[in-house]
Amino acid sequence: MNGHEDLTYVYAAAPDTREVRASLQDLRGVSGAPVSLLSLPAAGPDPVAFVVSRVAPDQFDERTLKARFEDLEWLEDVARAHHDVVQTVARHDTVLPLRLATVYQNDDRARRALTAQRHVFAERIALLHGRSEFGVKLYVGPAGSTDPAGPSEPRDGTDGPSLSPGKAYLRRRRAQHSAQEVRYRHAQEAADRVEALASRFSTHRVRHPAQRGALAGPEENVLNDAYLVPYDRAEEFHTALAAAVDGLDGVRVEVTGPWAPYSFATPPEPEAAGEGRTP
Repeated sequence: MNGHEDLTYVYAAAPDTREVRASLQDLRGVSGAPVSLLSLPAAGPDPVAFVVSRVAPDQFDERTLKARFEDLEWLEDVARAHHDVVQTVARHDTVLPLRLATVYQNDDRARRALTAQRHVFAERIALLHGRSEFGVKLYVGPAGSTDPAGPSEPRDGTDGPSLSPGKAYLRRRRAQHSAQEVRYRHAQEAADRVEALASRFSTHRVRHPAQRGALAGPEENVLNDAYLVPYDRAEEFHTALAAAVDGLDGVRVEVTGPWAPYSFATPPEPEAAGEGRTP
């Protein structure tokens, strides 16, 4: 391989249609590179293509990528550009997103991978056709926030002034513990509601691990699901799920979408170890 030959960066697989081709006009992707469609010469009745850009090897070869993935600013820029391309295509037709930084040595290598997997890609695209992804998360408020079980101190002053500092502290701790137990019961009820409501409007579900740390903020994320929802049920889904915690203090629901169906893409690995990531 010529060290200066551009690599082929693949964002997604998509139907080879006029709508998809039109969506790529003047579209820029990773590193500001133009985005185009990489098709097969003999595509058959249900043609599938790769959405691609050409990128510089000194930015995306294997050794460089290992270091680049430690650079959060660079990674954020690439992830945003990748996502923007996928979302743009998704607004025009079904899209099967591929993982971030899927890179081939050249177009020929990418076409070989597409040829080897075109039937699987076509099946996944058929599954996703007419559907988009919605996310549903449940959060429990932190201990010490608004108490769903009632006030932790007596309102009429009874016993309050006579308690020693130690007993008053223990009393507050018991009240906080009781309040948090109520929140978790409410969260379980909310999760049951989410599952029942979502099943009325969605066709598939993926359960992701709950988020922790900075991603969840001061609250505790106790449910992190993705649902595949037909376009014509999307508004009903959002309205119903947004009301899933009505009457349940201490629990918050977050409904996001519609998104390109990242959680439901799960394409197979490329044909050989290392191929489809970097040359």
